[in-house]
Amino acid sequence: MGEAPAFLFDDLEKSCGNGYDLICRGRETTTIVGNTKYAIGDYDDSTLSIGVKVFDNSLEKWVYPTVLGTKPELSSDLWALPHGEDRVMVIKNGAITDDDLWFLEVDTPYVRQQKKVLGSDVVAWSKGVMGYAGKPIVISGPSGVGKGTLIAKLMKEFPSMFGFSVSHTTRAPREKETNGIHYHFTERNVMEEDIKDEKFLEFAQVHGNLYGTSVESVEVVADAGKRCILDIDVQGAKSVRASSLDAIFIFICPPSYEDLEKRLRFRGTETEDQLQKRLRNAKGELEQGRSPGLFDHVLINDDLDACYLTLKNLLGLNEFADNTNQSAQKKIGFPLVKSVSKVGNKIYLNSTISDLGNASKNSFVLDVSSLKGGAPGRTRGLDLYSVYPFAAFTNGFGKLS
Repeated sequence: MGEAPAFLFDDLEKSCGNGYDLICRGRETTTIVGNTKYAIGDYDDSTLSIGVKVFDNSLEKWVYPTVLGTKPELSSDLWALPHGEDRVMVIKNGAITDDDLWFLEVDTPYVRQQKKVLGSDVVAWSKGVMGYAGKPIVISGPSGVGKGTLIAKLMKEFPSMFGFSVSHTTRAPREKETNGIHYHFTERNVMEEDIKDEKFLEFAQVHGNLYGTSVESVEVVADAGKRCILDIDVQGAKSVRASSLDAIFIFICPPSYEDLEKRLRFRGTETEDQLQKRLRNAKGELEQGRSPGLFDHVLINDDLDACYLTLKNLLGLNEFADNTNQSAQKKIGFPLVKSVSKVGNKIYLNSTISDLGNASKNSFVLDVSSLKGGAPGRTRGLDLYSVYPFAAFTNGFGKLS
């Protein structure tokens, strides 16, 4: 953590107190979480992102912590609201849609873990998102067990409900491969740095190149309103289980090891040496797949249709399931905030909204009582609604449509 330039710390109680909680506003604003003072604003000279400083009481000066996560871009008007003892909500007033709510985590489990790893003060940014997303689904099983067929059936029957994350790799693109579609192609030093910052759920080295699933790639699927399916091996599932991702873990196994060998031999696609290697790997995966605490559900694929029906039931799907994209992230323009007050988990916003050239005043409530997720991914579960029905922005019941 480096030393920051001297900064005149105003009496926050006088300049920012609102009678309910400590709320501050400005291009460069300060706030207090617990007994620690944080300065948030135009302090990052190296980028065009919002910078952070921490006041070190023992040294009696401002210092720069290590800042993890995707940093929000600079804003000329920030509101900073402490939320509990572990984070600060930051509202970028007048920002573009979907870039207006952020959380600066200062004492969450993720931040505490990173402090131990890095040996320095750490804070982490997490983007705030309205609404929820379905839990990602991790599906593992040895080669030849039929998990690919089960996933294909799921995608065919429910094409708008599920999606795949795009993996990262350090290898060079092959002919006709497109960056961001087939893979996210990246430099090794960049990916290694992101792995160190725990931006990857799982990774492995294959033939000298790194491959992995990033937190962001899973979040992008959720932003589109789909549940992300991760088709990964048992070792990858272990890494994801140890991460911050809240997912459903399903292991697909054959009726017996002998049955799996018959299936692999029937395919006739490999030499005997290659087959024996797959069988050795499969034996290890079958043993690990039944390890306590790793997988939530173990399905035996002795009958494909029966196994698929069980899989659907586990995921809450049936013949009446809605196959439309109901959970897509709402693209809501956040109101231009004029004043803020906070009581418990509800934030009251007085705003001015321009509708067809006419400015009108309105009051909103931002409910932060059911937050999910957090750094290094999104913070979901925010709910914004108007205090009084407002035709252009609500569905008639005060909820934003």
